[in-house]
Amino acid sequence: MRSAQRWNVVWAIPILAILIGGWMLYQNVSSKGPEVSVRFETAEGIAAGKTDIRCRSVTVGKVTRVELDDNLQSVLVYGQLDNGNEVLLRKGTRFWVVRPRVSTADVSGLGTLLTGAYIELEPGTGDLGIRKWIGLETPPATSRSVPGRRLTLVSEEAGSLSVGSTIYYKGYDVGRIESRELDADGRRIVYEAFVREEYQALVRENTKFWNTSGVDISAGVDGFKIRTPSIQAMIAGGVSFSVNENEEPGEMVSDGSIFELHDDAEHANSSIFEPTLQVLLLFDQSVRGLNVSAPVEYRGIRIGRVKSISFDFVREKENQKVPVLVELDSGLLRATGEEILPEDELPRLEEGIRNGLRATLKIGSLLTGAMFVDFDYYPEETIENLTYKGDYPVVPTLASGFAQIEVKLASILEKIDALPTDEMVAQITNAARETATTISEAKLALKQIEKAAAAARETMANPEFKKLPADLRKSLATLDKSVSSIGPDGAIQGDLLRTLDELRSAMRSMEALSDTIKDRPNSLLFGNEESKNPRPKAAGKR
Repeated sequence: MRSAQRWNVVWAIPILAILIGGWMLYQNVSSKGPEVSVRFETAEGIAAGKTDIRCRSVTVGKVTRVELDDNLQSVLVYGQLDNGNEVLLRKGTRFWVVRPRVSTADVSGLGTLLTGAYIELEPGTGDLGIRKWIGLETPPATSRSVPGRRLTLVSEEAGSLSVGSTIYYKGYDVGRIESRELDADGRRIVYEAFVREEYQALVRENTKFWNTSGVDISAGVDGFKIRTPSIQAMIAGGVSFSVNENEEPGEMVSDGSIFELHDDAEHANSSIFEPTLQVLLLFDQSVRGLNVSAPVEYRGIRIGRVKSISFDFVREKENQKVPVLVELDSGLLRATGEEILPEDELPRLEEGIRNGLRATLKIGSLLTGAMFVDFDYYPEETIENLTYKGDYPVVPTLASGFAQIEVKLASILEKIDALPTDEMVAQITNAARETATTISEAKLALKQIEKAAAAARETMANPEFKKLPADLRKSLATLDKSVSSIGPDGAIQGDLLRTLDELRSAMRSMEALSDTIKDRPNSLLFGNEESKNPRPKAAGKR
């Protein structure tokens, strides 16, 4: 009886509960995967026990707790992965928070407005076993699982390019900018770029990348240039690439290849220029309007560019010429199929100088005032030999068109200043005085003639005159007629009066000329400005 009471079936119930609880505890513990720790700047949208950890939209774990880091500058998010997901934790694995985001490039995470934010896990390809991570504050533009070509672009300035900016090939969308950061030296901007798999064959060894963000306005020897990309590129930024049509594309590149990101298409195309020779030019005139990278041309063909403008190339104190260092690509001067060896460049340059090769400054655009260097042959110039300043060969220069005009004008003005203007003015003054004396004598003669005419008329009116013989009266009548033509109403006196008026006008003009030469001797060359630009009369005056 005692034995039956000791093993009562009632004791089986708690034993069964203990066994079931132990089994459940074992199942719970055995079903858990590894714990991970991810550092973020903020825990916005993340809640312990609620926020999922997902991989390609499949839940693989859950956030267990959120804590402030010891430095109080970030937060630590701890998560528990489900059992069997250890293979996701490899070197290169990335974590980021998926939440609603709106940027100039795109809009993402709108689905989390209803479901709430979650942490996305992107598996790496390295070794297993890592448990601590630094999360991404900005989601990558493209998952690493997406096949394609991943490149690195480096630039001097960031511009308006940002993560998610589009990469274009001939205006067509072929990829995205995935990340942007400052390099370790703090001197250049490094971009990680992605080109989709179907377009990765377009990226070759000699491909050139350039920034197409915003509106590009430039002024140079070709005048003003305005380049406008697509509206999307203007707002969100963009990158374009292509291979110069005059250059071989080269082989396909591999992941991680590095390319320089140029400021614009013009700089990208000019980057194929390979200078092989540097020469020094000494200009005996102002180089205002000549900038670094200005073109160097030979009869309209671009053969080089200006590298530097500095007096450091010629340190002689008495030097008054402006040194300009230019880079030349001698390959652009060779005939088709001709090969120029490096050791042949200087002998050919020296031969060209003997034949009259000279450099001049010319204005490329009257609108902007930008100048360029022009090489050409001037056989009439004095034969010169190749000289050196330091390590640089010197090509002789000639004054440009405007400088030659200035020299000629200066020469003319010097001749004008050398004219004996004082003697000329004195001679003109003496001539004016003699003219005035002649006019006074002519007036006196006219008065005497008028007196003689009056006496003749008085004689003819005398009754005694009628008693004279007919021949004598006829002679006196003829004399009276002749004298009358000289009198106040006569034609001769009118002509004399008009002549006197013209003499007076000539004398006034000579006096005005004398005053003008005294005040402005150069008016003999340029004329009177007031006569060319008469002032308008005031309103109401005639």
